[in-house]
Amino acid sequence: MSTAHNTHIDLFREQILAAAKNKTPLSITGGGTKSWYGNANSFAKLDTRSYSGILEYQPEELVITACAGTPLKEIEAALAEKNQVLAFEPPHFGDNATFGGAIAAGLAGPGRISAGNLRDFVLGARILDGKGQDLSFGGKVMKNVAGYDVSRLLPGSLGTLSLLLEASVKVLPKPAATATLRCQISQEKALKALNEWAGQPLPLSASCWIGSAKGGDGELTFRLAGAAAAVKAAIPLMSSLVNASELNEEVAEDFWNNLREQKLSAFGNLGADQTLYRLALPAACGPIAISGANDDIVLEWHGQQRWIKAPGDEATFTAIKAIANSHGGHATRFRQGANVDPSYQRFTLLTEQAHSKALEAVQERLRSAFDPAGVFATKRLP
Repeated sequence: MSTAHNTHIDLFREQILAAAKNKTPLSITGGGTKSWYGNANSFAKLDTRSYSGILEYQPEELVITACAGTPLKEIEAALAEKNQVLAFEPPHFGDNATFGGAIAAGLAGPGRISAGNLRDFVLGARILDGKGQDLSFGGKVMKNVAGYDVSRLLPGSLGTLSLLLEASVKVLPKPAATATLRCQISQEKALKALNEWAGQPLPLSASCWIGSAKGGDGELTFRLAGAAAAVKAAIPLMSSLVNASELNEEVAEDFWNNLREQKLSAFGNLGADQTLYRLALPAACGPIAISGANDDIVLEWHGQQRWIKAPGDEATFTAIKAIANSHGGHATRFRQGANVDPSYQRFTLLTEQAHSKALEAVQERLRSAFDPAGVFATKRLP
């Protein structure tokens, strides 16, 4: 560890201890590309970007370790040189996205349905807790351990447990072959086909259906990835079942990148009084109807992630949460229009879901252990 890195950690510790003493929470930030995600707060910022750099990269071991402030594009560029990737395809949402920000947000792109969630790839982490203690958890290899897998608690925590300093994540070789196919098909038929394919030995790595909630055909785009022979064999089989055509490689790459970054036209034109809702639903869930929602909807992850634009008022969110909950899922206010009250709760609370009281107790004990003084208690995550 360099002297410069130690100096940055000392400065972070000073900020944390001062915040604990003054009882003034700190809101952790990196490149600010996801600052809109989660509950709003106006607390003082702790900027991680000064603590940057790839600490260790072992292509042969499929693991990379980097500081939290490292630009995400720098990580991906280093991997690309060795023909490797972050298989969970984290969205950037801007040029300044950081490695730590991607982990704290816990968001994954189109490849999540086949590769697994970001949390599944985190091997180890180094943090500063709410008492300024420098702690390390996990390691740089996959292994079974007793007790809490603390490094995997951090993805999706939005900086409310501790300050992430460094993380080690598993990387994967870039697929030997990929192909993207597209067809016109109804939502119901698309969901049926995708779930049938998911249960078969096919190299299906991502899917997206865009269309009208009122019915009729929409556009199904799906990606195959894996061994060249497997992809080549699957193309005629799957295309014949839904009358799909293969896309040009450049067009396909642009589509998946724009889907990941929410730059497709279906995500645009969010009204000032609207909210973009994210619904997480079980694989077996068919089409659902949301009263007052926009006509156009986007389905990812074989229907397990759905994007719907609808009014941003509390009554609408309550209704959407009830629908998601009735199907065994949950809903999030992902993005909000300019006129929507920023103080609204963005997430479905534990108390609104089927869960055990023990889960609430575990959550409280974790926060008390990591951050007894409430240094990171910004409520960005409930």
